Amino acid sequence: MTGFTVERATPVELERTSPLSGMFVLSPCVWREENIYKLLVRAVNPSEDASQKVARIYYGESNDGLCFRMADGPAIAPGTREDKDGCEDPTLERFDGRFYVYYSGWDETKKVGQLMLAVGETVDDLKKQGVRLRSTESHTNPKEATLVAVEGGSWRLFFEYASGASKVGVASAPAVDGPWTVQDPLFEARPGSWDSYHLSTGPILPGDTPVMFYNGADENAHWRVGWVAFDKGYTKVVGRSQEPLIVPPPGEPGDTDIAFAASSVAEEWGISLYYSVADKTIFRATLSPSGGG
Repeated sequence: MTGFTVERATPVELERTSPLSGMFVLSPCVWREENIYKLLVRAVNPSEDASQKVARIYYGESNDGLCFRMADGPAIAPGTREDKDGCEDPTLERFDGRFYVYYSGWDETKKVGQLMLAVGETVDDLKKQGVRLRSTESHTNPKEATLVAVEGGSWRLFFEYASGASKVGVASAPAVDGPWTVQDPLFEARPGSWDSYHLSTGPILPGDTPVMFYNGADENAHWRVGWVAFDKGYTKVVGRSQEPLIVPPPGEPGDTDIAFAASSVAEEWGISLYYSVADKTIFRATLSPSGGG
């Protein structure tokens, strides 16, 4: 695997009305249908009380992938059960003419997160299907889903979970909506490296050598974006970046030191990688293949 070069990083603008205009935005799930870029994004209201920050998921469209016109209301809003206190971190897969959106549901009372699914013929008509991957003692609070089809008809679901530090788990299923069977992880944190403590999932570019743009952090939770390459069947790692691909720019006082990749779009000229900075603003990096890792 050769690696990637960041050609430029550009802020993403959202044209939005209240209440979305007053919220933090992160976890941008961007895809393209013909010449229109489409976006699902996690939006969180500001509050001094962390328990009162309730995430919901909004939808938007763009002609250029940089300025999105956002809907006035959420596409996925908190319900009455497992996601009653937040709907977070959307990931979308279009399959057989339907949209499958995995997202993290949060229950503040129980302090439990679960991976949930909403399905619809359009993004405007998503219907919740309930929990698809539950929190367990060994894989606590699964979130940040990354979904990919595997040759032969099966699927892989990569997800972040808590086990002291954040880790990346993987599950397999015969269909896009499960049922999911958790497998052994494919990669771990690396002592002494920029990703020495925490790991989280990111978008995958499929192919003969599929690549995930994953998120890693040290013990101080300084998150950066790197890449890891797998064999075609997602059974082993065949390459991994030694240095981070994306580091957050200097922020304002009080900002967290975080760059966190959420989605990518394969373009005719290269790759658009969408990520959030400091859990409140969105950027698009344009990437090209390079000669080093």
